Amino acid sequence: MTTVVLSAHNVAGFPEGGGHFWVYLQYLLGLRQAGCDVYWLEHLKHKRDRSKDPVILSTFLERAQRFGFEGKFILYCGGEEEGGGGGPLEFLHPTAPEAEEVFRRADLLLNFHYAIDPALFARFRRTALVDIDPGLLQLWISTGQLRVPRHDLAFTIGETVGTPTATFPDCGLDWIHIRPPVCLDWWPYVHDPGAPRFTTVAGWWSGKWVREKANGKEVLWENTKRVAFLDFADLPRRTSQPLELAVYLADGDGEERRSYEGRGWHIRHSREVARTPDMYRTYIQGSRGEFSCAKPSTIRSQNAWVSDRTVCYLASGKPAVVQHTGRSTFLPNGEGMFRFSTIEEAASALESVNADYERHCRAARALAETYFDARKIVGTILGAGLA
Repeated sequence: MTTVVLSAHNVAGFPEGGGHFWVYLQYLLGLRQAGCDVYWLEHLKHKRDRSKDPVILSTFLERAQRFGFEGKFILYCGGEEEGGGGGPLEFLHPTAPEAEEVFRRADLLLNFHYAIDPALFARFRRTALVDIDPGLLQLWISTGQLRVPRHDLAFTIGETVGTPTATFPDCGLDWIHIRPPVCLDWWPYVHDPGAPRFTTVAGWWSGKWVREKANGKEVLWENTKRVAFLDFADLPRRTSQPLELAVYLADGDGEERRSYEGRGWHIRHSREVARTPDMYRTYIQGSRGEFSCAKPSTIRSQNAWVSDRTVCYLASGKPAVVQHTGRSTFLPNGEGMFRFSTIEEAASALESVNADYERHCRAARALAETYFDARKIVGTILGAGLA
């Protein structure tokens, strides 16, 4: 049996991020469906208040068990990676000898944690990098903001990464293109013509600032969902379709929340509806569809990016109206998925979906089955990763 270790980033340490948990879980479920023996590997940074550590650990263990991964995770702290604080690696679960035995027999490390500890990375005989930040990752590497060890293989969900149309460097890597997976067995088609609202789930401030050089000078620009939605803040006034944002708000965001509500948005804190993986799935499957804007980095890089969240909506039979992120060879515009660039296009897309709702629901599911099925994505990864 093939043994695959997946190195995730900041899931256990972010217990209120039910959607973030699903990003990596989709790959794990797909690998398990392919007959692999799979392990979840993650660095856990101690909280300033150490009394919170046991709660965080128990929450993660409970979720791993919920999805059938009891005894299939390795949590550690320390090391040289960013936030590790230096010093030797300390294995929190399981014991160090048990973890080392998994590393010894692993056929492949599937690494999403770009700043993985070098000593830990060296324990694996075959490694594959997975880029889920296309455009940004290449910027960070090429400008020295991030040091990523050399992997045997490099996968990316960015359609233009490493191609002649890319507006950013390839960092000297031969990129293998994959798509964000969704495990269709765990995300069934759910049709409810009475579902009232188009929704999305997002971190309002995640991404923060990007640093790059332009004309010989260093520049900073904001790369958040907050700034992404500014040009579309008045959309509820252009459509009769109710719109809801479930966003991870900061304590000082009350005035901004009231401003959006005054424009007609329904605003909810993501902790209310997506705090756990099950709540996240229930919220998406209870929605009419998804409406969402993309972070500025994806608009700037024009990498034809599609969100791991959007493919969950599609699999559930929920049409997606999402911001255009660049020309794609496969993403549709007008059948199950609409890609807008202006507020007028966004309003028109919502009307089109509602004019033939069931057709677009079925088209959304068909898109997930054709392009984002975890079985197919994992097949590509294993085919290249074990060659």
